[in-house]
Amino acid sequence: MFETPIHVIGTIITDPIRRRVGDQEVYKFRVASNSRRRTPDGRWEPGNTLYVSVNCWGDKLVRGAGASLGKGDPVIVVGYVYTSEYDDREGNRRTSLEVRATAVGPDLARSIAKVERPKNTDNTDATSGDAAERPGDAVEEDGETAEADDTRDDTALPMSA
Repeated sequence: MFETPIHVIGTIITDPIRRRVGDQEVYKFRVASNSRRRTPDGRWEPGNTLYVSVNCWGDKLVRGAGASLGKGDPVIVVGYVYTSEYDDREGNRRTSLEVRATAVGPDLARSIAKVERPKNTDNTDATSGDAAERPGDAVEEDGETAEADDTRDDTALPMSA
């Protein structure tokens, strides 16, 4: 079966639902992605809106999205797009877009997030033994490992160009 990859940048517009389907969990929500364009006189004009249902499968993705995301959050969704056809209450044939997500995260251009990595007990996801990749550690310029400063201010800081 041919799968079409897609990425959607938008906002979660429904309260996410976490369900168990058989022996798996799924985290479902809808995303609206708004387009806009600049008019010849320099103003921004709203365009069309894409509405898509997002399904997150797999323990790690469900756990991460469920702990991090909710209605109103700006997100970036990466996955594969599918269409689903159904008949509505009046008997009209409808089509909806669904994305089976492979990755979901906050849109850092429109929000601030603090990344927390769950402790890995089975070591199946260990990437390397570098100190810079362990939570709570930081590598200073001279290569020495130093404990991360937990007293830092997590408010937005201006970024230089």
